[in-house]
Amino acid sequence: MESTRPTVAELVQARWGDHRPGLWCEDLVLTHHEVAAGAAARAALLTDLLPPGAEPHVGVLLDNTPEYPLWLGAAALAGAALAGINPTRRGPELARDILHTECRVLLTEQTHLPLLADLQLPGVRILVTDTEEYENLLAPYTESEPDASRATPSDHLLLYFTSGSTGAPKAAICSQGRLAAAGRSLVDQFGVGQGDVHYICMPMFHGNAVIADWAPALAAGAGIALRRRFSASNFLADVRRYGATYFTYVGRAVQYVLATEERPDDRDNPLRLGFGTEAGAVDAAAFERRFGVRLVEGYGSSEGGAAVQWSPGTPTGAVGRTRPGLVVLDPETQAECPPAVFDSAGRLLNGDAAIGELVNRAPNPFEGYWRNPEADAERRREGWYWTGDLFYRDRDGYLYFAGRADDRLRVDSENLAAAMIENILARYGGADAVAVYAVPDPVTGDQVMAAVAGEFEPLDFAEFLLAQSDLGTKMAPRFVRVVERMPVTATNKIHRARLRREGVRCADPVWWRPPGESSYRRLTEEDAEGPLVGTRGPSSVRRQGLEPRTR
Repeated sequence: MESTRPTVAELVQARWGDHRPGLWCEDLVLTHHEVAAGAAARAALLTDLLPPGAEPHVGVLLDNTPEYPLWLGAAALAGAALAGINPTRRGPELARDILHTECRVLLTEQTHLPLLADLQLPGVRILVTDTEEYENLLAPYTESEPDASRATPSDHLLLYFTSGSTGAPKAAICSQGRLAAAGRSLVDQFGVGQGDVHYICMPMFHGNAVIADWAPALAAGAGIALRRRFSASNFLADVRRYGATYFTYVGRAVQYVLATEERPDDRDNPLRLGFGTEAGAVDAAAFERRFGVRLVEGYGSSEGGAAVQWSPGTPTGAVGRTRPGLVVLDPETQAECPPAVFDSAGRLLNGDAAIGELVNRAPNPFEGYWRNPEADAERRREGWYWTGDLFYRDRDGYLYFAGRADDRLRVDSENLAAAMIENILARYGGADAVAVYAVPDPVTGDQVMAAVAGEFEPLDFAEFLLAQSDLGTKMAPRFVRVVERMPVTATNKIHRARLRREGVRCADPVWWRPPGESSYRRLTEEDAEGPLVGTRGPSSVRRQGLEPRTR
């Protein structure tokens, strides 16, 4: 029954009277009791600020400052929902996110005020947390005590935006019961205790930081240490400063940490575990060798419709074992994909057939999107939960992540997964980071393009490709964009939409392999305008990274 399920509000209230240090941010240290008291004060303020009849929603446009977890706790105690607002959004798109989630109160800080200038936000009260006015507004509520009795497990607690390749971001709903359960599950899985310190360096407007980092810390009574914005160069210094034992990541963040200068004492740190997604086997092994810290790859759809849990014995590269209801389906035929076939080196040989979309045909806790029935229907097709993520499974039932469904390429009528090609290209010695994506074919379907950060030598790269036994005949990149730094989103994931949008007409050097050839050469303006490249749009590309045509 619902009454027996825990709420996040109860977890916040449980920290009342706990005077151990519980939150660190730069030079600020708060006890668990002070965090609970701060959440209670803000819950009381929010209750008074919300107009009668309004949706109990509060928007948070903040970096990872102490105000963020304090308002998470406040929303829980008040039975309200917190909408994480992405500070990389601009203009009408930013206004749309705030208004779509019906936030009547918006928390921000002075550094983000320029983002709100000239926006039309009718009925939205803006509070600026690093001002005297805000402190004066909060002052009458500082004696409030946390009261979890108003909250129920079904109360919406999070409205966090998930983005796709097209359309406006969708606000996924997460209830108090689901978030509390997720926190408890990770505590049990990783043995999180009160002596742990969780380092939160991923942005808190995203589910990664809240669901996989903040929630288990709250459930266990562990401490949290905040980094305002992710910094690879400060990662190890922060870990040592705060005594951090656990952190969450996305793959690009791991690559940036690995790209920092190695030092003899890198393994001298208190970390015992990193939990995240898309690091890749090569980077995970390099991270463990250098820092002595195991990275555990996990999978859970942001919306809660499917999850795969790592367990001892999970093969390298796998996320975890399938369970009843979880299947890998061909999205066109809805037939189950055959098991993966590997060579003696563990390389996938039948990716075209084995890779499909992960679907949960069992009951699941997907709670929908805020006021978006079309998106709900897309996820719940045939009464099943379609994750939008590509996987393959081995004969023992272990699942391997193969990318997003939006990252699938169709080359000469063959379906390819970008993540599979990336895993192969990551072996190239000069590559610090690799991204693979589709650009239009001049006739039909896609061509493979790769962005490579690091050193690129065209002859060496071509020879490398020929030596990869698991590189299918359609997988070799037609185009290679050489970048100094991989473009990423605010959540440190590859900015694939930007890469696809820019295609070959970009500001970076582009190399290409013409049809029928095995070597790469610089793409010229004449090439880009020719019939073999298949790009569209204006041809004024001299200033966009292409070689001028030779006469």
